[in-house]
Amino acid sequence: MNINKKIDKILKYKTYSIRNKIDSLLKIVTEEINCNLNTDSTSKEIKKAIKNRKTIYNAIKTLDFNTGERFLKLMDK
Repeated sequence: MNINKKIDKILKYKTYSIRNKIDSLLKIVTEEINCNLNTDSTSKEIKKAIKNRKTIYNAIKTLDFNTGERFLKLMDK
């Protein structure tokens, strides 16, 4: 399942609170994006990870503007 489908699935959960949705989205970042990067990752893999991370942070921004904005600003540093 690709990242966008996972994000949509999490955002549509009716029983999850906003905090649980954000936690689930961050779990995708840690388990699927960060774990796949290492010292021998190609620049293409790194760019894809950055793009996916930004997509998730934008989804978080739709749930909680301030939290999402902070993640995006930290990414730009």
